[in-house]
Amino acid sequence: MDVIRGIDLDIHDGEFMVFVGPSGCGKSTTLRMIAGLESITAGELLIDGQRANDLHPADRGAAMVFQSYALYPHMTVAENMGFALKMAGVDKAQREKQVRHAADILRMTDLLGRFPKELSGGQRQRVAIGRAIVRKPKVFLFDEPLSNLDAALRVDMRVELSRLHGELGTTMVYVTHDQVEAMTLGDRIAVFNKGVIEQLGAPLELYNRPATEFVAAFIGAPRINLIDRPSAAAPAAHQTLWTQLTGAGSDRVKRVGLRPEHLQIAAPDQGVPAHVVLAEHLGDSSIIHLRVEGISSLLNAKVGAGHADCNAGQTVGLQPHATWALAFGEDGRLMA
Repeated sequence: MDVIRGIDLDIHDGEFMVFVGPSGCGKSTTLRMIAGLESITAGELLIDGQRANDLHPADRGAAMVFQSYALYPHMTVAENMGFALKMAGVDKAQREKQVRHAADILRMTDLLGRFPKELSGGQRQRVAIGRAIVRKPKVFLFDEPLSNLDAALRVDMRVELSRLHGELGTTMVYVTHDQVEAMTLGDRIAVFNKGVIEQLGAPLELYNRPATEFVAAFIGAPRINLIDRPSAAAPAAHQTLWTQLTGAGSDRVKRVGLRPEHLQIAAPDQGVPAHVVLAEHLGDSSIIHLRVEGISSLLNAKVGAGHADCNAGQTVGLQPHATWALAFGEDGRLMA
């Protein structure tokens, strides 16, 4: 069974490339093929212009950071970071120099004498990254490295990784299922689905002009609203909203996508009537979940703090910003 099917991808020198997609889509398998941990049955892998299909993982110039920190508990931070150099026969003085340089970059010089059990999760992940830095690789490979951290630490580590990339200038390939990580870290994002790349592009390009319904639904939080074409017998609210989004000549459009921030809430008599099912008040903004008659799924509106008085049980009016509507055809692809 083919896991990866026909990927053609050129990662630029010094680029921060992110692979994103749901579980089982092939993103980690692709990363492991680059690392040499999975075999390549067809096609070619070039690293720095050299064919790497049959090269031993240690000879590819790649350093991998896993979801699991995989630190040796009986070794200090310095010993963990320098272990690969020791196994490669690098003398002690040079090992210590490279370890200290990596520690300076990661701002963890004061941790070099500690053992893993004395570190927080974020500190352990920085040690794992430092272990990769000391090898001076051509490319860093990250396989969901922040998944084991809590929300606050993930934000901190995203900042650290961005700073690290800017300072080192080394090519980085980063796998994640978290589209927020993808949007905030990547120079470009490759969205994987069922072993193929659905779309490749800059974060805002994928957000504003998704090539398919899958990309539109996967990128962005809260999730995009996808509205099916109404039947002739559909309720008036559904038909009115559809007409406002598509205008005339919409026979070829199967579904319309509209981001939650492009759905405005107004008084009941000033838009398409909708029933508030749930209001999530987040302080600076609110996410309002709404039911429109005839539309099977709930619609989401992201509104400013001024809508804090909008609560479950109310009837409101919806005013869509039609210029931001995305029309998808029968094949699920974005229409021109």
